Amino acid sequence: MGNHFRKPGDEQATPQATTGGQYVPGHVASTDGEDLFSQASAPTAQPVADPFAYNPAPEQMAASQTADPLAAPAPAPAGGMPLANIPSPDQPPAPVSTGVFMTQAGPAVASTDLSEQRQIADVDTALQSPDFTSVFAPVGESRKKMAREAGVEPVILMEHLTKIYAAQPNKPALDDVNIEIYPGEFVFLVGHSGSGKTTLLSTMVRDVKPTSGRVLVAGQDLMRIKNRKVPFLRRQIGTVFQDFKLLPNKTAYENVAFALECIGKPRAVIRSQVPEVLRLVGLADQMDSYPDQLSGGEQQRVAVARAMVNRPPLLICDEPTGNLDPAISLGIMKLLERINRTGTTVVVATHDREMVDSMHRRVIALEAGHVVRDQERGGYGSYGA
Repeated sequence: MGNHFRKPGDEQATPQATTGGQYVPGHVASTDGEDLFSQASAPTAQPVADPFAYNPAPEQMAASQTADPLAAPAPAPAGGMPLANIPSPDQPPAPVSTGVFMTQAGPAVASTDLSEQRQIADVDTALQSPDFTSVFAPVGESRKKMAREAGVEPVILMEHLTKIYAAQPNKPALDDVNIEIYPGEFVFLVGHSGSGKTTLLSTMVRDVKPTSGRVLVAGQDLMRIKNRKVPFLRRQIGTVFQDFKLLPNKTAYENVAFALECIGKPRAVIRSQVPEVLRLVGLADQMDSYPDQLSGGEQQRVAVARAMVNRPPLLICDEPTGNLDPAISLGIMKLLERINRTGTTVVVATHDREMVDSMHRRVIALEAGHVVRDQERGGYGSYGA
């Protein structure tokens, strides 16, 4: 049995050919006929002995196991194989030498190649850069805790919020809801259909007035705010509605531009920002199409672009990826995450389990109008579990 694990500098190479029970050491033929190793003088050929017929002493075996794997091999005993070349079941295989590279199934061996050293130096420099983003975000304190300790007021505050519709007086849509959302947070609202997610989002933009309780958005008490001031508040809130709410007589470009026109943006800004945000949501070729010429998913993307075009301090999304395919849904969520990193507070009501589980953001679960779970870095779960 030959040894297939060799190291650089071995005096005895792997036998290439045998004739009559003999082999010629010191010569290894490559596949293209060139010698990879050669010796100045070849020793006298010796018969090949069975390596398992030799039983080394315990102290010799211990010395061979503790020897440096890159050191020169021990002298071969008469009629046998060098002790250092006998693989042990308890040891990892030694490096395999090809004459050019060193490969190893065990622990990595440091390379002295100049190009590899240059690559390692480049990676070390990149890791030390403050702009470097790692795969795993550092787990620190929650924004909610840090904001409280810093004395920052919540951007959304709900205290004992209750909403009862006249059609269902015995079944409140919201029942004693208490929620605090601080600046810069990314919050998912999850729950079964009819659990109160849409009603909760509608109270944040004063589209629905609660029956009782208290709602503060950016310091404004929505229970006492005058109706004429509500449009000015909504201009600072980006909203993606579940039913789109697009203007039917305007194209996709005009629907998105209308959001900037309402807040008085110059035409030059509109001409530069609108095509860019439509391209980000995958509608660069549909800018001149009217809503009735677009599919449901395309209309939803127009609504998302309209809500994000002015980078509002608060972004509220009601099922922003409900009718989109997985690839577009992932792109929309990544876009929302980038906007959140700029400081925008994002609240998203969704049924997308995979997206919630993968992003590990704050999750608020609703059931029958009650908040049954408020978890930092949570998952979709089973709502109240």
